[in-house]
Amino acid sequence: MENERIYKHPGAGQALVAPTDDKNHRKVKKKWTKDAIKKQVLAQSMALPGVIMMIVFTIFPIYGIYVAFSRFNIFRPVFEAEFVGLHFFRMAFNNPNFRQALINTVGMNTIRILIAFPLTIIVAIMINDLTNIRFKKIVQTISYLPFFISWIVIGGMMIQWLSSAGLLNNILMGIGLTREPIQFLAEPSNYWAIAIISDIWRNLGWGTILYLAAMTAIDPTLYEAAKIDGAKKLQQIRHITIPGMRHIIAINLVLTVAGLLGSNLDQTLILRNPRNFPRADVLGSFVFDTALGGGMWSLAAAVGLVISIVSFVLVIVTNIASKKIGDADIF
Repeated sequence: MENERIYKHPGAGQALVAPTDDKNHRKVKKKWTKDAIKKQVLAQSMALPGVIMMIVFTIFPIYGIYVAFSRFNIFRPVFEAEFVGLHFFRMAFNNPNFRQALINTVGMNTIRILIAFPLTIIVAIMINDLTNIRFKKIVQTISYLPFFISWIVIGGMMIQWLSSAGLLNNILMGIGLTREPIQFLAEPSNYWAIAIISDIWRNLGWGTILYLAAMTAIDPTLYEAAKIDGAKKLQQIRHITIPGMRHIIAINLVLTVAGLLGSNLDQTLILRNPRNFPRADVLGSFVFDTALGGGMWSLAAAVGLVISIVSFVLVIVTNIASKKIGDADIF
């Protein structure tokens, strides 16, 4: 059969013999495509609501970028506003409140990433190594629980605990570490530590889920072979566990670094006050106050656009770096 080719139909279970003629080849290929589409109709229809939501809430609002380049008035259509170019971008970078909010955002997020990112991996490995299944489930439940508590509740708890008559001051005075109550939330120098610790406490347990799932895919015989070869626990973690999670680590690294300019607005609005404001104000609260408090929609849109562009660049750069991490040994 020198002038014939064997084509296997994806759903027929038998070979179709067709001549090498290009016209017939295209007909068979077209039939394959139709059959493949029919098989995927149900699966594609399940994704349709997500696609529609993405178009409505992500694609359509893109035209609002024009607000950042114009003197926008909420009582007039967007494209009737006067075009002013980069005026509001220059205004933002010349605003001392914006510069302070940028410093606070980058500073707190950098410290949070440096602490929380490796700590989440360590806690996930510790939980995975628990041998008592019942105790392991209890630890997981306790560590996940804070994530399901809203920042409204957590913020109220933090304010009560850190007040002059709160739990922490009572403990410190009870053990003799201080004679007078400490105004934790009234001191600007304390805010970063309070915000970072409370955020890590709330999200740490939930962040271990992906790592725990990745560790279940690691072949147990690798650990058995390592034990036979005399590898200690830390050596097993270094040479088996962490390399087995490197792809998840790379993905989480991209997502985490991309949020470097992100702001936990709920936490900020609850914990900040007039006394700690200089250290508590972040980009999210700056945009919130500028738009809803000051009515300067164009300035808020300009700041939001800067955040989006920088986050996009961080995603690209971190993704390139993560590919090298994902394809190579961590250590």
